[in-house]
Amino acid sequence: MSRAKFDKQEVVDAATQLFWQYGYQAVSMQDLVKGTGLKPGSLYLAFNNKEGLFAATLEAYAAQGCAQLEERFSSTEAVGKTICDLLQGMVEEATTSEYCSCFLVKAQLELAKDSESHTELLQLVQEKFAAVEAIYRTAIAREFGADNSALLASSVMMHIFGLRVYGYQNHSKQHLRDTLRLGLHWLPWDGLSSN
Repeated sequence: MSRAKFDKQEVVDAATQLFWQYGYQAVSMQDLVKGTGLKPGSLYLAFNNKEGLFAATLEAYAAQGCAQLEERFSSTEAVGKTICDLLQGMVEEATTSEYCSCFLVKAQLELAKDSESHTELLQLVQEKFAAVEAIYRTAIAREFGADNSALLASSVMMHIFGLRVYGYQNHSKQHLRDTLRLGLHWLPWDGLSSN
């Protein structure tokens, strides 16, 4: 019996959009079959089950995000300014009408509600957040020194997580920027655009 050929990355991308928009629990296998265009047998063969497909979407999303973040930091010596730019980009995202937060943040919040049933998925999300924080820590150490880099990276992560959730509250860009500047006062905000 020959196996059907399909682009696994396209399937993961399509499933990511469904899980990101509706959440892990709300998306059924029927939704995934419809959204990916694959038959149930092909999905099970490639990913074992819905949890396996969800894990694949988390892996792909995190890998892409980490790669982009590492590229941003590797191409600059101005780490603090780059962090400010990244945060300002998140403010821009949070104030759009189609705002959908961060896939990892949404997954963390959903899975934490029923952590006993989703221990492995929750652990996977936490590992991805740890990887992101490690990238910030390494970059921060270059400009601000290694002594406090872990604490400063945790502070950035707390503000990112908060912004990703607080963005649903329909605050103005200025309000979100001012809040970030107050909480992350050690960053070089001066001279950055406030548009």
